[in-house]
Amino acid sequence: MDLRKLKTLIDLVSESNVSELEITEAEGKVRIVKGGPAATPMVMQAPVAMTPVPVAAAAPVAAEPAAAAPAAGAATAPEAKGFTAKSPMVGTFYRAASPGAKPFVDVGAQVKVGDTLCIIEAMKILNEIEAEKAGTVTQILAENGNPVEYGQPLFIIE
Repeated sequence: MDLRKLKTLIDLVSESNVSELEITEAEGKVRIVKGGPAATPMVMQAPVAMTPVPVAAAAPVAAEPAAAAPAAGAATAPEAKGFTAKSPMVGTFYRAASPGAKPFVDVGAQVKVGDTLCIIEAMKILNEIEAEKAGTVTQILAENGNPVEYGQPLFIIE
């Protein structure tokens, strides 16, 4: 492949939203992978696979809202009473597998460890969020179809 043609391809990839380009010609095969911004999503995916990390961090994170909300009193009581299932990632919260489907859990539902509570869509990937504790769902704190942040409380399980 011509060196000028290769440089032009590299410039096109670096200036576009394309993160990877592969071209096969008679002379050979060229693969160009953008290393800058494309590496960031891979780093964001790591917490998805490591659910024990948010579980271990749950106690310190829960202490902050309790300390910061003495004026809200009523909001602190439900959190202190049960286990708070938090979002392990940033994404869009869905209570059901599809728009017309029955929600995974409702208030009053009994859940076991590993039961699916909801789905969070992140980067067009649907991630099932499972219960980390067994018990009864007493509150659903996120609205269907709304964005959620990392560490945001989603469910209270007693």
